[in-house]
Amino acid sequence: MPAQNVFSIDVERLRSVCNLLPDEDDFPQLVERLGNVLPGLRFERVLSRGGWHRIGGVVDGDYGRVAEHIDEWAARESDGDVTRLLDKYGGAGFFATRLQGRTHYLTAPCGHAPADFVQLEVEQLQEVLDRYLIDPDWLPDDLEEFVDPMDYPRLEPEPVGATRFVFRRLLRIPDWRAEREAAYGQDVAQSRWFADWQGSSAASEPMCRHWVMGLRETVDSNGTSHLVGRPVAADPVSELPDLANGLQGVELANALHNFDRAAGYGFAWYFHMLATTRVPFEIGETVFGDLASGFTYLPQRDAHVLRAWADARYRP
Repeated sequence: MPAQNVFSIDVERLRSVCNLLPDEDDFPQLVERLGNVLPGLRFERVLSRGGWHRIGGVVDGDYGRVAEHIDEWAARESDGDVTRLLDKYGGAGFFATRLQGRTHYLTAPCGHAPADFVQLEVEQLQEVLDRYLIDPDWLPDDLEEFVDPMDYPRLEPEPVGATRFVFRRLLRIPDWRAEREAAYGQDVAQSRWFADWQGSSAASEPMCRHWVMGLRETVDSNGTSHLVGRPVAADPVSELPDLANGLQGVELANALHNFDRAAGYGFAWYFHMLATTRVPFEIGETVFGDLASGFTYLPQRDAHVLRAWADARYRP
């Protein structure tokens, strides 16, 4: 049976496994359970990204649950009239909450090519107080502003309930790329990225151990929702060595070697040059200049990839 069908059949079971995760320290337990849900795939957590939030629900003065989703509740209670909502709950003492989140990325190879991997995203959510639901000194103009105001007095983000884990997405990257190509044509830059990985010394490592696909939903001109994505470094970029402009020759060769060693795979500096701000394009230009002058310190296949980049630069 094709892998995609297995994912479709087991998605509810997978959701349950992720949602029952008790604590971040129990991720090894999750990985073990994933082996039962998706046999043949060996997942590992490669990246955790925080710093994001989304609107939450409504709680009363004792933090008792009034509504799980403030937008649905507000639409239902107001019947489209925000004034009605303000009059009805002006003295209720309710709070609006927000969800502070971290996304954990787990990946598993499913083939030999760089793009042959499965990506699982699990969200870690903590509901916290955001603001008073209604402030007499701040009245919204419409329902949208009531639900998610831009300028509004905020409260200390006191936790409301326990941290919970929620299944977000499971994606087989080859299937996602094939669907996008069929609908929108080939993403040339992204295809070059995967080809460069395969054609360079980086190919000794699975790409999904060091990079994930940062995905977001967008709507095309026909109103169709679809996922777009770009490579995001799973390695702690801030801990990688700085590659300062001005280095040349032996000093630059040593700096590149140290960068690759810290990242854990060959030619790492090149891929960070393409997809992060850690390595400026000037480094690639300098290395190419050294190659052109006969000073060769790259493996032949890496030099070939760099020459192609120098002829036609790109970002994935």
